[in-house]
Amino acid sequence: MKKIALVLLIFVLSLPAMAQEKLPTQSIFLELGGAGLPYSFNYDFRFDKTKMDSWGMRVGAGGYAFAGGDSFFSLPIQVNRLYGKGPHYFELGGGFTFMAFNSDTFSYCQSGTYDNNTGMFICDKQFTSRSDRTEFILEIDGSPNVMGTLNLGYRRIPVDGGFTWRVNLNPIFNSNGFWPLWVGVGFGYAF
Repeated sequence: MKKIALVLLIFVLSLPAMAQEKLPTQSIFLELGGAGLPYSFNYDFRFDKTKMDSWGMRVGAGGYAFAGGDSFFSLPIQVNRLYGKGPHYFELGGGFTFMAFNSDTFSYCQSGTYDNNTGMFICDKQFTSRSDRTEFILEIDGSPNVMGTLNLGYRRIPVDGGFTWRVNLNPIFNSNGFWPLWVGVGFGYAF
């Protein structure tokens, strides 16, 4: 009985040492802004499971839908590299975000005159939106579409896993331009 208790005691005492050997090379997180544009739920992993400061990849999904018919879906995919020692890392990466959207057409009067004889407002110039275009910082021509994304930022990953967070500068670009000041903030769990 003493031998079994001694073996169990040694096993239990060695669990924390074994837990520290496994690096938290995967994480799940919610990102506001960033590569998912409005927001996204993401999964990130390292290609080399023995090193944190290595190449990895993140895949996510985000979007919204409103009762009026407007909807937006994004699928960010990025390859990234971490530099540093736990728990502090500099993150550098790039990729693209697939997106699909539906925007209802709307119109409104831009300018007009009031007719004193009839007592009615007469619209001289009317604006009508196109349902195949939208803007999210940059104009997007049609749906589905792709936007390029870059990633420069700070990531904190506890050496034993657990709560992780990140702050990133995410320049975005497409055929209509480049926007360097898009930002992302993420919170999640590393394991």
